[in-house]
Amino acid sequence: MKVSDYVLQRLRDWEVSHVFAYPGDGINGLLAAWGRAEDRPRFVQSRHEEMSAFEAVGYAKFSGRTGVCAATSGPGAIHLLNGLYDAKLDHVPVVAIVGQTDRSAMGGSYQQEVDLACLYKDVASEFCEVVTVPAQLPNVLDRAMRVAATRRTVTALIIPADVQELEYEPPAHAFKQVPSSLGAPSSLPAPAAEELARAAEVLNAGEKVAMLIGQGARRARTEVQQVAELLGAGVAKALLGKDALPDTLPYVTGSIGLLGTRPSYEMMRDCDTLLVVGSSFPYTQFLPEFDQARAVQIDLDPSMVGLRYPFEVNLVGDAGETLRRLIPMLDHRSDGAWRRKIEDDTARWWEVMQRRAEVSADPINPEYVVHALDALLPDDAIVAADSGSAANWYARHLRMRGDMRGSLSGTLATMGPGVPYAIGAKFAHPDRPAIAIVGDGAMQMNGLAELITAAKYHREWSDPRIVVAVLNNQDLNQVTWEMRAMQGAPQFEPSQGLPDLHYADIARQLGLHGVRVERPEDVESAWRQALAADRPFVIDFRTDPAVPPIPPHATWDQIKDAALSVLKGDSDRASVVRQGVKAKLQELLPGGGRG
Repeated sequence: MKVSDYVLQRLRDWEVSHVFAYPGDGINGLLAAWGRAEDRPRFVQSRHEEMSAFEAVGYAKFSGRTGVCAATSGPGAIHLLNGLYDAKLDHVPVVAIVGQTDRSAMGGSYQQEVDLACLYKDVASEFCEVVTVPAQLPNVLDRAMRVAATRRTVTALIIPADVQELEYEPPAHAFKQVPSSLGAPSSLPAPAAEELARAAEVLNAGEKVAMLIGQGARRARTEVQQVAELLGAGVAKALLGKDALPDTLPYVTGSIGLLGTRPSYEMMRDCDTLLVVGSSFPYTQFLPEFDQARAVQIDLDPSMVGLRYPFEVNLVGDAGETLRRLIPMLDHRSDGAWRRKIEDDTARWWEVMQRRAEVSADPINPEYVVHALDALLPDDAIVAADSGSAANWYARHLRMRGDMRGSLSGTLATMGPGVPYAIGAKFAHPDRPAIAIVGDGAMQMNGLAELITAAKYHREWSDPRIVVAVLNNQDLNQVTWEMRAMQGAPQFEPSQGLPDLHYADIARQLGLHGVRVERPEDVESAWRQALAADRPFVIDFRTDPAVPPIPPHATWDQIKDAALSVLKGDSDRASVVRQGVKAKLQELLPGGGRG
């Protein structure tokens, strides 16, 4: 058995079923071993190493298991980095296995020789190791898998090409030999009783309690609901925790922050007590004023507590177990005035979203595109959103319910993971439909090539549905609006304008289905057609770049500044001004300003 054979065997022992990868001579030994192992674990070929990493991230996010990706030395290993940083910053377990030039050539400025240990030192800071002799295995592989799983991070194994071809020799029962074993232990850590009592005192003293939950609360859904009911609290959700609690609960105010909802913003503005569960939401300005609210945080990671806000009590522990121990200490609220206000505000917000989706645009309002999907989503759908203005509409218009899952690049906010996330999700759950909502910029950057990957593999999925919705406005829209609102600068066409591609035609050339939609009355039928398809389906929605992703806290002065920047730059785009004013009226005035 060669080292390469043993690596694949050990991955199988860890129950790794898929490795998202791209070939190259730096991993030729592993590729040959894959052939000998009859493609176990499954080698999933992307179009680019960055996509392999994104697919591993999507697989890990939606399966709850560790994602594994592999690439060749030099450029292949470099290409993985963006996807690996996406995993690291969103606390997702991913193991990268990369090749390296032969040991005899290292230090000789050889072709494709890159100091990978140095390059990966940051992204795989918890564990990164170079395999130089066979006896390092299985220890280094086991540690890479174990650390990634238990610390929810990225780890890396660098294996020189000549080492892959060596005969495998297990570590001996000898000095300076390190044996190993399988398994990543699971535990449910919880804070000490006295710390829980301190937290309960703070929470019981509050009259207007707000909760903020993130992805760390996903497995504590029942407990979060119990706490919210006891405290009469409203619950806002960080974007990575969008699927942690159903939006059908009347006290769930939805997303928070620049992409958030007005009820979330006002709840944080007016509360006197804050409970944060499993979230490292970074934008302090969307939390209560520092002298306004007493606050408690619960997080599994000791390094993440005490951040973002002057918390009075920081509890380190599993969200579910901590809340289960905290619940008996909490008093039940008898006065529900605070809760009733939150529920009324939230119900009105969804009416506002309906009205904003109904605002006419040229040719289609992107808010309507995503709003129309909301009612059509199957309860077991998996939704991936890309970065950009698409993320705004995903955050505000889609209501999670049932067993729905959803995610995006939360912390890195990188462009291009939408389609590969959905592909990774299909390998995690081949029996569930996946939907990717992407802008045309992200589609041109990464999504087009990964349609080839979807075309290659979709026949293997028991449910072949993967829907890619392209919001095609020929503009890098989020940056355009950021320039207008933050810099007071008009659109800079050379940097922002995009060519108009016929994405549905490209999909059909690949043997997939697709349709181009240019009229609002065709939006819903296109969604229905795509969700009933027998293969991946691309919908090319021609949307209006003049529809602004206005945050819920935007003032009239900020809208005015954005409007003036538009008029300074291109007076023929006065429709942008009208859309901005319309959107704000929809939000602020009774009846949406229709009178």
